[in-house]
Amino acid sequence: MMTYRANVVIHLDEYLEPWQIQELERKLSGESGVISACVSDRATHLMVVDFDSRAISSNQLLARVQREGVHAELVGL
Repeated sequence: MMTYRANVVIHLDEYLEPWQIQELERKLSGESGVISACVSDRATHLMVVDFDSRAISSNQLLARVQREGVHAELVGL
């Protein structure tokens, strides 16, 4: 099966503790179609998500983050 790789940057509006970031990364990485989700230690307000654009959309990824109670928006779209 062919994977259509894309990535998106999600801006996390509020400060999250390191354990909260790890939990959010884990939950997003477990979503069908998500290849990886990570936040840099140097830019803890930005999350980069690599995903299969045929399986999940950037708007669905944003909605998933927001369901966790995190205020966020897509960057550059």
